[in-house]
Amino acid sequence: MGNSTHDDNVYFVPHGSRWPIFGSVAMFTTMFGVAHWVNDIEWGKPVFFVGIAMMLAILFMWFRDVIRESLSKYYNNQVDISFRMGMLWFIFSEVMFFAAFFGALFYARNLAVPWLGGQGHGALTNNFLWSGYDAAWPTNGPGHIGGHFETMSAWGIPLLNTMILLTSGVTVTLAHHFLRAGRRGQLLLWLGLTVLLGATFLGFQVHEYIEAYTKNNLTLDTGIYGSTFFMLTGFHGLHVTLGAIMLSVIWLRCLRGHFNKDHHFAFEAVAWYWHFVDVVWLGLFVFVYVL
Repeated sequence: MGNSTHDDNVYFVPHGSRWPIFGSVAMFTTMFGVAHWVNDIEWGKPVFFVGIAMMLAILFMWFRDVIRESLSKYYNNQVDISFRMGMLWFIFSEVMFFAAFFGALFYARNLAVPWLGGQGHGALTNNFLWSGYDAAWPTNGPGHIGGHFETMSAWGIPLLNTMILLTSGVTVTLAHHFLRAGRRGQLLLWLGLTVLLGATFLGFQVHEYIEAYTKNNLTLDTGIYGSTFFMLTGFHGLHVTLGAIMLSVIWLRCLRGHFNKDHHFAFEAVAWYWHFVDVVWLGLFVFVYVL
C-alpha cells in the first residue's frame, strides 16, 4: 500500500510489495504440478490445482491493494500513463499469441497439406508415403487420424455467437459513454448486459463443443483440423471467460462508485481487452468456420 502521505509530483512505487515473490512461487507450483500431471504422476494433478488456487488468491489480494492505492489517490498522471502503456503492451502480446495460432492454421492449410498431397516439391512424399492422399481442406491428415468427421456449420451457433460478441462491443461502448456522462444507472445496465452477453457466448460455445464431440466426431484427436479448431476456438473462449470475469469486477466497482468521468482507466483497460476479443473472434469466424 505504501505510506499514508505521498507527493503528487513523485512517481508512486509500492513499498516492500510481497506479491511478486508470492506470485512466482504460485506459478512455479502450477507448472511443477502440470509437468508431472502430463507425465502420469498421480500427485501432479492436485499440485497443479493447489498452484492455481494460490495464484487466484494472490491475484485477488494484489488487485485489492492496487484498488486501495487508486482510491487513496496515490496514482498521478505518470502512473496513469504507465498503466495505459502496460495494457497496450499486454494486448499486443495477446495479438502475437493468436497470430502464432493463425500462422499454424495457415501453414497447415496452405503449405503442409498441399505438400503432402503431391503439389510442388511434395510429389515424392505423396507417391512413396501417402499415395492417394487427397489434399483437401478440412482434413484430418494422411491416414485419416481420428476417423471420419464433420465440420461445424458457420451459419448456426458460430454466426449467432458472432452477433452476440458484436452486440457486446456496442453495449460496453454505451456503458463507457454513460460512465463519462455520470449516469450510473445506465452504466450498470449496459455493463451488466455486456457480462450477460459474454456468458451467453460461452454457453453456446460449450453446446457447440458437446455437439462436435458427440455428433460430428470432431475432437482434439481429429488430425490437424481438429487440433487447430479447438486450439483457436478454445483459447479464444478462455479469453472471453477472463474478459467476462474482469467486466464483472468492473461492474461491482462501478456499483460502489469507484470511478468518475475523468478517472476510470480500469474500465477503459477492460473495454480495450473486450474489443480485442471481439476482433479475434471475427478472424476466427472467417478463417476457421467460413473459409
